[in-house]
Amino acid sequence: MISLLAAGRLLGLSRSTIYRLAKAGAFPCRVLRIGGRYAVPVRGLRALLDHTNLDHINEDGINEDGPNSRPTPEKG
Repeated sequence: MISLLAAGRLLGLSRSTIYRLAKAGAFPCRVLRIGGRYAVPVRGLRALLDHTNLDHINEDGINEDGPNSRPTPEKG
């Protein structure tokens, strides 16, 4: 699981859009409400992003390769 905010940022969405979509049930992947927080299962997010270089993202949505690193494009 990762936070809704981290998932939304990986999708390139603004904070207000992220929460508006979650509240409306329109976020592009499954969102769980746990207590007063939203969480996104990593499996669904990976499927949405087509398994594109998410191995360097930890469960908190933090890029473990450093803040300025970018995913390497797939070849072929």
